Amino acid sequence: MSLPPGFLDELRTRTSLSQVVGRKVMWDTRKSNQGKGDMWAPCPFHQEKSASFHVDDRKGFYYCFGCHAKGDAISFVRETENVDFMEAVEILARESGMTMPARDPKAQEKQDRRTELAAVMEQAVQFFRLQLKTAAAESARAYLDRRGLPVQAQERWEIGFSPDARQALFSHLTGKGIAPELIIEAGLCAVPEDGGAPYDRFRGRIIFPIRDARGRAIALGGRSLDPNARAKYLNSPETLLFDKGRSLFNHGQAREASGKSGNLIVAEGYMDVIALSEAGFKASVAPLGTAITEDQLRLLWRIAPEPIIALDGDKAGLRAAMRVIDIALPLLEAGQSLRFAVMPEGQDPDDVLKAEGNGKMQELLDGAMPMVQLLWQREVEGKSFDSPERKAALDKSLREAIKKIRDPSIRGHYAEDLKRMRWELFGTTPQTSEPPRFEHRPYNKQPFNKSRGGFVRGKGGKGGWNQGPTVQPVTKTSLLVTGTDSAADVLRECVVLATIMRNPHLIERFELQIERYEFSTPELNLIRDVLLRVSPHCDVEEEVFNAVGPDALENLLRPRHVQLAPGIRNPDKSDLAELCVAEEMAKLLARRGAQREVSEAIRDLEGHAGEDVTFRLSQAAETRNRAERSEGEDSAEYDVGENGAPMVRSERSALDAVLAKTGLFGRKDT
Repeated sequence: MSLPPGFLDELRTRTSLSQVVGRKVMWDTRKSNQGKGDMWAPCPFHQEKSASFHVDDRKGFYYCFGCHAKGDAISFVRETENVDFMEAVEILARESGMTMPARDPKAQEKQDRRTELAAVMEQAVQFFRLQLKTAAAESARAYLDRRGLPVQAQERWEIGFSPDARQALFSHLTGKGIAPELIIEAGLCAVPEDGGAPYDRFRGRIIFPIRDARGRAIALGGRSLDPNARAKYLNSPETLLFDKGRSLFNHGQAREASGKSGNLIVAEGYMDVIALSEAGFKASVAPLGTAITEDQLRLLWRIAPEPIIALDGDKAGLRAAMRVIDIALPLLEAGQSLRFAVMPEGQDPDDVLKAEGNGKMQELLDGAMPMVQLLWQREVEGKSFDSPERKAALDKSLREAIKKIRDPSIRGHYAEDLKRMRWELFGTTPQTSEPPRFEHRPYNKQPFNKSRGGFVRGKGGKGGWNQGPTVQPVTKTSLLVTGTDSAADVLRECVVLATIMRNPHLIERFELQIERYEFSTPELNLIRDVLLRVSPHCDVEEEVFNAVGPDALENLLRPRHVQLAPGIRNPDKSDLAELCVAEEMAKLLARRGAQREVSEAIRDLEGHAGEDVTFRLSQAAETRNRAERSEGEDSAEYDVGENGAPMVRSERSALDAVLAKTGLFGRKDT
């Protein structure tokens, strides 16, 4: 498959090499300068301790001074993912929100056409800039003065003016020898339905050039000076150059500024972005006449991990923000979200800057609310919850909202925050104690004595985060101690995660399985998320400790079933560790499958289903029998004796009851 000319350039423009490489390495913060896109890390292609692998994010190239590996984002994905060129392009295109082109024998012609259209757009921009200096543009200059935009700022933003004439631009461009069909195709002029002469699309408007991330003029935005105009703002139509759902105003400059500050502000319109940038908030962008789209969200997250949506302080601004929530929820990832800064009532960012200055704007940005808080506000504002039915309706709407979140860890955290807000709203207190607050202290490199099977004191009985083998309060109330029905699954899950943590080379081998598996507790899911995002070449156990704290790490490592697992007891035998994880995951997945089958069969049995239910129950029974036989094998293999994990009691009793109803209980073939 051949790619059209310009596709790879666009892909490289949209792709941040440091983000692509950052998934595989741990950056050396002492040598790296994120603001300049100058990043250093240990090389992912050869074993080393020093940071000799260099990424120049602005140029889009990497080079290792040790093994001399070099290339761009495409070659990096090819080498690290073991894929061919086209597969690497497809991976990056998917992540960048670009659609892979279909086979197109006329691709070169299309690219040539884009080049011609861009040249036409550039000439139109220059024409409108000159028109702003004419006598006909006096009202436009007066408007810009009232908005506090001096001549120097007008020049920086290349602001122009379109005369209120039917063919001013058309006549100018055709007089320069430009074909009428190019002018029309660029969206600068339109043809009336009756087939008459083309007319200028922008008339009597202040013109704002719209450029892509590479600085090419791709479209225009026009602000009408006529209060009776049908549309105050008018954008170019979609063309070969311009896709408004995938473009941002001030994209290129904001991306560069955000690389230095790490921040990004999303305003509603051109003048807000210009006012913010002129006031020093240069990392500012705006969508182009539409609500924020999925593609624009992906563009925003490629610029900064947590953009701030600056909302106008009116109902329309809040409605726009509420729509963004529904688009963003399914796309959320760890460390990738949105925050919302609400302007004072009746004001936009430009008004705030003029009335109260930069200090007030910075205060509003610093106080931007997380998305979960705005979601809660959307569901409760203006509503009464004076009956159980209305409270239940609130619960249902919140469940439906967070169900859209694909990441299980983020979904769990949203549920916890919303539950807390619900308790506060209804004046009730939670039934469970507040989760422990983890204190991040200097990490003790040897917190776990493998030979003694327990945590030990630091030097002199002090230091570290573990003071001897005393049981933590969290441990006393954990599933592993209380012996609830899900203890067996939790034990197996602990073995899986602890073994992978102590044998980081297994992360890639079991990445897909643990990513799709929903662990039994929030803290185990959090440990899973840490393992998925860290580099196997870093101190993985320390990364887990920093993320979850000492109590959660103790809960993971202390159980005897974990300590006797081959990958923990014999850390040097990587083959045993891999077999252990593979076997434990297979049993967990089989148990989950049996549980689902029993639950579905019970529902069908209540509905008087026939032979199909009987067959499915017999299959579930066989799964139960295999699980029970495996439990006996575990006791011999791991030498855990009475601590071996039995089949979950609720699962076994439910299955036995259903089998008794069907007459299958006790049959040899089950």
